[in-house]
Amino acid sequence: MHSQGDIWLVPVPFTDLTSSKKRPVVVLSNNGYNMITEDIVVAAMTSNVEEKPYSVTVSSDDLSEGELLRTSCIRADKIYTLSKSIAIKKFGTVKPEIIETVRQNILELLN
Repeated sequence: MHSQGDIWLVPVPFTDLTSSKKRPVVVLSNNGYNMITEDIVVAAMTSNVEEKPYSVTVSSDDLSEGELLRTSCIRADKIYTLSKSIAIKKFGTVKPEIIETVRQNILELLN
């Protein structure tokens, strides 16, 4: 099951769609959506933690399950819809308050 807040390793396409690279993503779509479709809506994560708009910094302390090797950022401005079938490995789950912070960043991005 792919649940909201789960961190998965997936092949993420570059913005020009010419290739992809294995990257962590966090599942944003709610569990109801995740149960009825073959897709998940995700946000990219990066270990590049320089201050950028619409980024939420997370560490292992922000996870309810698993651990991060290094402090990372969830990029609320890098959202993808991906097939669940390409998800390679789950390695953690962020706490609900992190998802709420990402949600607020997405709303700011769209306003």
